[in-house]
Amino acid sequence: MNVKPLQVPLRTIMTPGPVEVDPRVLQAMSTPILGQFDPAFTDIMNEVMEMLRQLFQTENQWAFPIDGTSRSGNEALLCSIIEPGDKVLVPVFGRFGHLLVEICERYGAEVHTMECPWGEVFNQQDIINKVIEIQPKIVAIVHGETSTGRMQPLNLLGPACRKQDVLLIVDAVASIGGANVAVDEWCLDGVIGGTQKCLSVPAGMAPITYNERVEKVILQRKKVEYGIATAEELEKGSYTNRIRSNYFDLAMLQDYWSPRRLNHHTEATSMIYALREGLRLVLEEGLYERFGRHSYHENALVKGLEAMGLTIYGDATHKLPTVTCIEIPTGIDGDSVRKMLLEQFGIEIASSFGPLHGKILRIGTMGFSCRKENILAVLSALEAVLIRHGFEPNRGAGLQAALDFYEAPVCIPVQEG
Repeated sequence: MNVKPLQVPLRTIMTPGPVEVDPRVLQAMSTPILGQFDPAFTDIMNEVMEMLRQLFQTENQWAFPIDGTSRSGNEALLCSIIEPGDKVLVPVFGRFGHLLVEICERYGAEVHTMECPWGEVFNQQDIINKVIEIQPKIVAIVHGETSTGRMQPLNLLGPACRKQDVLLIVDAVASIGGANVAVDEWCLDGVIGGTQKCLSVPAGMAPITYNERVEKVILQRKKVEYGIATAEELEKGSYTNRIRSNYFDLAMLQDYWSPRRLNHHTEATSMIYALREGLRLVLEEGLYERFGRHSYHENALVKGLEAMGLTIYGDATHKLPTVTCIEIPTGIDGDSVRKMLLEQFGIEIASSFGPLHGKILRIGTMGFSCRKENILAVLSALEAVLIRHGFEPNRGAGLQAALDFYEAPVCIPVQEG
């Protein structure tokens, strides 16, 4: 079999993830491999933990990545604290709320849901009232819902859950690094991020953080593997309520990421390099400066789309600044638009899921993809493709509106979530 050297087309990726990887991250990934217990590598692990604390804006001891794509972080946190029969409340306002339900059900939780129309978010007091009503052990909720382009406020929900002694677990995969996620200020007990979105690192890791309240539950379920446990640990280890997943067992992963370095798995060395560099670039830019950059280019995109004659989907008050959803004009085939954008312009945007498939298009402005030349490219290409599909936009107006925005005196907003 004669296999040619790998060659992939160059793309402008404007989806809600994955996004274009920063070239400096790609360069870091070519760094030579180190052994997982080499002091040079464990120093890098410690640096990653410290930078993750800054990213999550937390003093939590535990902040480290789970090896796997973003949902591995969701599963690790949830499976480590859910015991069969535990009550879990999941407020659902899009596709990924349903994913949280799926994970919780698989680990035996008694799942309670509440729903609002896709394109909207919840009034926090409504969730708080439901928490008081059913008294769950856990509330699991999405912060940035990419399927609808909405961002759920959490600043009141966190303190209310803390007052009720309820654990608040938050999927911040689409918002971390692009919008404010103030873990300690908002009283979030456990938070999951992702590498392939606003951090501009390849998919393959899910940074998480959690506090002492979560750790207490985890340690009550701790059991060290037979092959590496001490005699004392074998005697004390839990056999009745142990964490059901071995791979996602946070009790064992804590030992791996602590000075004990108790072997759990072989760390994904090159991905740790990538995450380290991605985090370094985030902090070098500055968290709030980075949030402002995402809002700035989002504003340019929205102004261009509206000037073109397109309608932005959903509740504008709670728009996710890293994802812009557009209503597909009547009679236009959204999948055909996406196909032509990719084939003719090398630009990828996304459709959506479930009830929104075929009704909206989604443009991601995340991380390294979130820059002026990409915004201008997608606006000009989208106009051309829509004309080819029989929609008559305000020709030239979208691109000119974005250029007017970029040429105006710069006042980059600081997105405060």
